[in-house]
Amino acid sequence: MSRPLRFLLLTTFYPPYSFGGDAICVSRLAHALADEGHQIDVIHCVDSYRLLDPAGLGGAIEVRENLRVHSLHSERGFLSPLLSHQTGLPFLKLARIQQVLHISQPDVIHYHNISLFGPGILRLGSEGVEALKLYTAHEYWLICPTHVLWKFNRRACEKPQCLRCTVIAGRPPQLWRYTEMRDRCASEVDVFLSPSRFAAELHLQRGFARPMTYLPPFVDTVEAETPSPRPHPRPYFLFVGRLEAFKGVRSLVEAWSKTSEGDLLIAGDGSDVAQLKNLAAGNPRITFLGLTTQQALGPLYANCIACIVPSLMYEVFTTVVLEAFARKAPVIARDHGPLAEIINESRGGLLYRSEEELLASVERLARNFCLRTELGENGFKIVTNRWSKEAHLKAYFELIRETSLRKFGRLPWEE
Repeated sequence: MSRPLRFLLLTTFYPPYSFGGDAICVSRLAHALADEGHQIDVIHCVDSYRLLDPAGLGGAIEVRENLRVHSLHSERGFLSPLLSHQTGLPFLKLARIQQVLHISQPDVIHYHNISLFGPGILRLGSEGVEALKLYTAHEYWLICPTHVLWKFNRRACEKPQCLRCTVIAGRPPQLWRYTEMRDRCASEVDVFLSPSRFAAELHLQRGFARPMTYLPPFVDTVEAETPSPRPHPRPYFLFVGRLEAFKGVRSLVEAWSKTSEGDLLIAGDGSDVAQLKNLAAGNPRITFLGLTTQQALGPLYANCIACIVPSLMYEVFTTVVLEAFARKAPVIARDHGPLAEIINESRGGLLYRSEEELLASVERLARNFCLRTELGENGFKIVTNRWSKEAHLKAYFELIRETSLRKFGRLPWEE
C-alpha cells in the first residue's frame, strides 16, 4: 500500500527571503506537492538573504498544510554563508540541517539553488538515510562562480576566464572550484535536472559531465477568459524581472524613444533601477512599477500587448514567459540562449536580434490584433498541455519512480 512521500527541498532562497525566479519555482513545487497530500520540508537560509540584501524586509513565511519551512539564521549572521561560499561546506548550518533530516526522514532530497550552502551539502544523508537525491540547476552555479555566465560585468560569457571575472564582479575567489570537490560531491546525486535543453548542453560544454534530464518548470493556469481590471489607462508592453545589466532592460528604455506604439511598464527592482530611471527621465510613456506581487502581475500580463524578455545573459529558463502565456499574453524575446527554444516550441511569441527587429515586433503586435490573439492562444495551449502543474507532477513522479527502481530495486514508500 502506497503512502504519501516525504520531500526535503533544500534551497538558499525561499519567498519572501528571495530575489528571483528560482525561489518562485521552489515555492510552486512545494505548494503543489503539499496540496497532493505529501509531506514537505523546506530548508532555506535567511543569513544568506541578509548578506546580499541587509535592508531587505523579508516577511512571514506562508503557513500551509503538509508544508514545514525551516528558516536558518544564527547570531553569526553573514559569517555562515560566507564560510560556505569560501570552503564549499555548510559549516555553521550543518547541525540544524541534520536535525531537520532526522525528523523528516525524507524519501526524496531535492536540491535547488545551493550556492551559499556549498557543494558539500550534496553529501547530506549519504549515511543512514535511504533517500533519492535530485538537483535542479536553476542557475549556472555548477559551472560559473557568478552563477549567471555574465563575463566581466559586460557580456554573456563566451569562454571561461573565471578568476579575473570573479574579481571584477567583486566576489572573493572560491579555491574549492580549483579542486575536484564539485565532482566528488556531485557523484552523490542520483539525477540532475535542467529546466531547458539549452542549459543542459551548456553545462556539458563547460565541463560538467553528469547527464541532465530535461524537466521544465510549471505555472498554474488561470481562467484567462475572466476579465481582469485594466491596470494602466493606455495600451502598453510589459517587462517583468530583476533590474540588472544582464537582463537587458536598458536596451528597452533606449529603444522606447523610437516608437510610439504604446507605453512600457517595468515591474521589478534591482541594482540598476536608479540608472534606468535617469535614462528614462523625460519619457512619460515609461513607468516603473517597482517590486510587484504575483497577484498583481496577473492583470498586468492579461492586459498587455506583449511581454518583452530582452535578456542579454544565458537564461536557464524564464518563468516570466510561462506566466505571460498563462494569461494569453504573447512574448517578444531576444533570440539568445534558451529563449529561442521556448518561443519556437510554443509558437507563442516573436524573436529579435537587434533594436530594429525589436521595434518591428513591437509595431507588428501593436497593430495586429489577430496575430496577438493567435500567439497568446498558442502560448496558453502549451502551458495547459505541457508546462502546467499537472504535466510537471506527472513527469516528476515518473522520474522518482524510475530512479528509485534503479537505485533501490523497489519503491520504499509502497512497502
